[in-house]
Amino acid sequence: MFRAVPVAAVTPEWMLGRGWDASDHLTEAVKRLGDVALAFALLVLTAPLQLFLALLVKLSGPGPAFYRQTRVGQYGRTFSMLKLRTMRADAETGEAKWAQGDDPRQTGLGRILRRTRLDELPQLLNILVGEMSFVRPRPERPEFVDTLEKAIPYYAWRHAVRPGLTGWAQINYPYGSSVEDSLRKLEYDLYYIRNFSLATDLFIVLRTLAAAMRGAR
Repeated sequence: MFRAVPVAAVTPEWMLGRGWDASDHLTEAVKRLGDVALAFALLVLTAPLQLFLALLVKLSGPGPAFYRQTRVGQYGRTFSMLKLRTMRADAETGEAKWAQGDDPRQTGLGRILRRTRLDELPQLLNILVGEMSFVRPRPERPEFVDTLEKAIPYYAWRHAVRPGLTGWAQINYPYGSSVEDSLRKLEYDLYYIRNFSLATDLFIVLRTLAAAMRGAR
């Protein structure tokens, strides 16, 4: 009814019962094939735009145009997630900090890129090489994962699948920057993992595009 699963009510039997959708190898193969085809096509189409945006980022201030950040992927393996840089070069020194919806560390251009989701375009490469999917739970930084796995039951289960460019939690819950927010988002992530379908993926993609267009306005 709420399209989310209270973590307090989750059990291994619920998660693994009825075969779980991860055992549907045909659907998973179709999803991966679609990811590769769409990522390749979008990379070709958006290459000029990405180069133009990278130039703008480079001209907007010191620091690299593209940003690589370690995230936790499927089965707990780490990978380097790509983004266009949206924060100041000195935004984080020492201890990792949660990003916020209206983060004061953002540059003026970075604020626009994040609102329109254009900063995520380089992750098409992550999708193409198999580190990510278009739709799945968003990957988190390992520094935060260590804390969240200790604080939230079943948090590690979101790593049973590839992380995504967008996800069920992203379209149903506002930007999160705390353990409590991560708990709420996990409730949506577990619901998605347990009830995954290609139709749901299409719905999430359309909702994400609509959100990006609202941000552009």
